[in-house]
Amino acid sequence: MKRLSDIKFSTLDLVPVRENGSAAQSLRNSLDLAQHVEKFGYNRFWVAEHHNMDGIASSATSVLLGYLAGGTSTIRVGSGGVMLPNHAPLVIAEQFGTLESLYPGRIDLGLGRAPGSDQMTARALRRERSGSADDFPEDVAELMRYLGPRTPDQRIIAMPGTGTNVPVWLLGSSLFSAQLAGERGLPYAFASHFAPRFMHEAIRVYRNHFKPSAVLDKPYVMLGVPLVAADTDEQADYLATSVYQRILALMRGQSLVQRPPVKTMDGLWLPHEREAVSDFLGLAMVGSPQKIRAKLDVLVEQTQADELIFTCDLYEHADRLRSYELLAQVING
Repeated sequence: MKRLSDIKFSTLDLVPVRENGSAAQSLRNSLDLAQHVEKFGYNRFWVAEHHNMDGIASSATSVLLGYLAGGTSTIRVGSGGVMLPNHAPLVIAEQFGTLESLYPGRIDLGLGRAPGSDQMTARALRRERSGSADDFPEDVAELMRYLGPRTPDQRIIAMPGTGTNVPVWLLGSSLFSAQLAGERGLPYAFASHFAPRFMHEAIRVYRNHFKPSAVLDKPYVMLGVPLVAADTDEQADYLATSVYQRILALMRGQSLVQRPPVKTMDGLWLPHEREAVSDFLGLAMVGSPQKIRAKLDVLVEQTQADELIFTCDLYEHADRLRSYELLAQVING
């Protein structure tokens, strides 16, 4: 049975843009956060592909990863993830082959099958490309061939890319990618930071379908976890209202720019919206280090996860830095 001390801890940064802020500042904050968590021994730092969202600045994911890897020295950096239906597999192989060539042994390629945007934006991204989520298994296989060793009869190569064997992860918020990751023998990251309802079933499907591969001899599960850590429970509850407002805006189709925390959410949401936000954040770790430690112990015991990746969407950058620092104390304490 795994315990908290047995697993790895990582960071997923959504590169949030705050009210009256700028994308440039958000990108600088992302590097500062990566450097911060690297000092505290976090295992990896991932960013995710999103499009047409005014509150998230990580759309050019591979470009951002080059900036983050160049400003850090030991932490792994990667995509959590690249939305593969938006891209030709060869293009992603070349981008991540380039990253791996520049920063060997530090690059992860997490792949998702959702568009990371609305359908209108997806069409704008793809234009004449016929790619869709239905092509995902074949696209993953094609991409991995480009990153693997070159074969004598291979007519198309990724350069850089061929022979780099960049570690590929499958990401998901449903059961499809869980089964595919198991059958391909790949590590699996479940998006429990926004879809906790299917977490236990997805883990079960992944482990039940797992077949050993050249990259993994046994299943490897990473879970997404929302984080709001503060010195006191009361301070964490206050800071978390920024997160609640952002999820509420997402559900309403409104601007996703970060809003400052408020003393109370009363009057900002309806009862059914409060319940929906609570379901969305069902796995959230909100509170003081002591409270979070108790909740993490339960999560690890119930899931036997190999790694947890935390996302922290607070309004003030200093509060995010403090949150990850307090989490490090929980982990190492």
